[in-house]
Amino acid sequence: MRAETRHQLKEDRFSRATINAAEATVHWSVEHKSRLALLGGVVVLLIVAAIGGWYYMSQQDQKASVDLGQAVRTLDTPIRPAGMPPQPDNPSFASSKERATAAHKEFQAIVDKYPHTHAGSFARYFLGLTSETLGNHAAAERELKEVSSAHNRDLAALANFALASVYRNTNRNKDAIDLYKKLMDKPTTTVGKVASEMELGATYEAAGQPLEAKRIYQEVQKENPTSPASQMASAKLQEMK
Repeated sequence: MRAETRHQLKEDRFSRATINAAEATVHWSVEHKSRLALLGGVVVLLIVAAIGGWYYMSQQDQKASVDLGQAVRTLDTPIRPAGMPPQPDNPSFASSKERATAAHKEFQAIVDKYPHTHAGSFARYFLGLTSETLGNHAAAERELKEVSSAHNRDLAALANFALASVYRNTNRNKDAIDLYKKLMDKPTTTVGKVASEMELGATYEAAGQPLEAKRIYQEVQKENPTSPASQMASAKLQEMK
């Protein structure tokens, strides 16, 4: 049955019920005028509260987005060459660890201040990345797992991709393999199938399963014959000879 037909039938049934109850409804309304006024007031209050809540969250998300932009810029600040002193007009860090530490503090502040915003969710993702950079695998896993269940599929995929890397870095290759396979089966805009395949191949290598790694790289070649991914897969296969 077409959607328009179902909708029309619902409207017809509603109309019949309304006509049959019209007289009784008018009579009841006269007798309960004060109750209806009170109910109407409650509905208005609920609508106002909903609009106010939406406006508040929108404002919070805007503020969080500004802070997130600054934190991401911190994470993207250049690392100056060894022995070079800092330049006042050109922000830089002495090491990737120093940079990650500074950015981590900024992302943590966003998560603490704006935990229920979209920008706050992205900040938590970066919090996981910087924790991993700083060698805090447990914190990285905790933060990334929380983001991996986000309603935003693209963000959840990024978190799972990073989480698989944490597993690999902590010698949990089986967990990493399982996660890469899931990402391959459901690619997103942020984490495509090829990216997951290449990381899966590298994980098989790390796990001492060269035949599985070769199979994955060969699949990448076959499915993407003219792409840079095919060249990367070919290079991996050459290294394994």
